[in-house]
Amino acid sequence: MARGHRRLDRPREQVLEAAMAAIAEHGLADLTMAGLARRLGTSGGHILYYFGSKDQVLVETLRWSEERLAPRRAEIVERAAPAGDRLAGYIDLYLPSGTADPRWLLWVDVWSRTLAVPELRETQAELDRRWHEDLVRVVDDGVRAGEFVATDAEAFSVRLRAMLDGFSTQIVIGVPGVDRAAFAAHALDHCRRTLEAR
Repeated sequence: MARGHRRLDRPREQVLEAAMAAIAEHGLADLTMAGLARRLGTSGGHILYYFGSKDQVLVETLRWSEERLAPRRAEIVERAAPAGDRLAGYIDLYLPSGTADPRWLLWVDVWSRTLAVPELRETQAELDRRWHEDLVRVVDDGVRAGEFVATDAEAFSVRLRAMLDGFSTQIVIGVPGVDRAAFAAHALDHCRRTLEAR
């Protein structure tokens, strides 16, 4: 079969890996079905056969990215350590690694498309709920252990994740003067001021 039209052995996995690689190298603006096809040595039609649309590729790539991250988050949430240390690990994992972090570029793009594409909105809400539930668990553990004051963990999670989303957006788009370590420190200071027993 001629290059550009070969069949993929693992179509879903290969397309998602290629999509993340393309986002990491060139950002989402240059992510096209034709570009993915060239990267994979197949045809755009072959990719569409499995995914249906670019939006579906984005949905599946976001899910795949979060699935790969989930074991690291579970390790942080479940480890036998003080809740404050687990919160620090959670915040570090939540924030982008730096400017143009492909996972966060994908999140920002999904947010911008959710009004027009209900499936993206549903996927975003589902994945966000998992982060929320894990944060609530850490806070509740800290309260039960007497490390944190009694608090509404659900409301705290909403506020902290909104803060982290704002910080993350500034980091990933490269706002001048933004410092990831400083943002992580701000988030931890907020946690200490809000949660730690005096």
